[in-house]
Amino acid sequence: MVVRRPPGRRAQILAVAADRFHRSGYHQVSMTEVAAGVGITAPALYRHFRGKPELLDRAVRLGLDALADGLRAARTVEELGAALAAVAVGHRPLGTLVQRDARLLPPARRAALRRELRTDVALMTAVLRAERPELALAEAELLCWSALSACAGLSYQSAAPQPRRAEALLRDVVAAVLAVSLDGAATGPALDATPATVVSGARPPARREELLAAAVRLFHERGFDNVSTDQLGAAVGISGPSVYRHFDSKAQLLAASLVRSRERLWHEVDGAIAAAGTATGTAAAAGTAAGTAAGPEAALAAGLAAYVGFARRNGDYLGAMLSETERLAPRDRRAAVDFRRDFLRTWVGLLREVHPECDAVEARIRVHALFALVNDGVRNRPHSARPDLGECLLRLGRAVLGLS
Repeated sequence: MVVRRPPGRRAQILAVAADRFHRSGYHQVSMTEVAAGVGITAPALYRHFRGKPELLDRAVRLGLDALADGLRAARTVEELGAALAAVAVGHRPLGTLVQRDARLLPPARRAALRRELRTDVALMTAVLRAERPELALAEAELLCWSALSACAGLSYQSAAPQPRRAEALLRDVVAAVLAVSLDGAATGPALDATPATVVSGARPPARREELLAAAVRLFHERGFDNVSTDQLGAAVGISGPSVYRHFDSKAQLLAASLVRSRERLWHEVDGAIAAAGTATGTAAAAGTAAGTAAGPEAALAAGLAAYVGFARRNGDYLGAMLSETERLAPRDRRAAVDFRRDFLRTWVGLLREVHPECDAVEARIRVHALFALVNDGVRNRPHSARPDLGECLLRLGRAVLGLS
């Protein structure tokens, strides 16, 4: 008797694997868990895929193939937005798989993935420049990369919004991003991109601070599992065993480095929002035009400028936060997730004050799109090396948030 496999079994496996990797992180998911999600045994799963690396590779490729198909069919900027939005909603895990987990693929596959994305951006750029011929190639490419990143932000929402609504909102976000003018960005206000100093309070021992900075950089560049204590020690001029004089384990060092970075992020961004709110309130109390005109919009704009400035100086932290949070111990991981939720809640609330007609669903989509756009923008070469990157990201961020 011949036992036939159910039709579409490979597609079903890939969908379950993508969802599990997306929700829990690649390292936290076993083949047995994927098999259970499909309703088969682990040995049966291995008849379809040789192991987790192939599962991840194929899950990423499935989403990228859908993206390429949609973009190849697009002939207008409006159709580009529709294609990006449809893939973002229909392949929601793709953003996290590409931005977080694809770095775990073999080097040759990572290079191939990057080439595929560059081809996608080239398709988008050709369509965009046909409608906006005044755009230089580099500006058009930056806008297209930013639109891709903004749509990927949907992956980071804990709850999926209603699909049709999400697609409509993402189409609006893409249209706003692709309409941004970058003319004169090089002459805009300069944003500080120098390394941040330690936040307020007693300064910890210098060697400990050096280790925290080195850990964030190395964990971001190579991944937690690919960094040894010898490499961490060498980065600050000490032996590997000496690392244990400052931290009990590599996991504790990861947790401490992410905590330090979160403190800096909150100190800088929330401080800027609070300061702008105080200044606005003072002006309003004095009856000046600035006070009555600014309001929450001034606070949101100040927060945006602070976030872009922080991102330019702390790209390693943002990368490590995205890729290594799942490697934390449960208690530390909960603290990181709680911080992210509180940080998001602040921005969503502020955006809804600026735009009272904007409900929580739209506000979350726009804020996630903003964070993804900026986080990618400061790490996406060659555009991340632009001297006017700060001003470019400010303009793009204002467009995503609907700031005038």
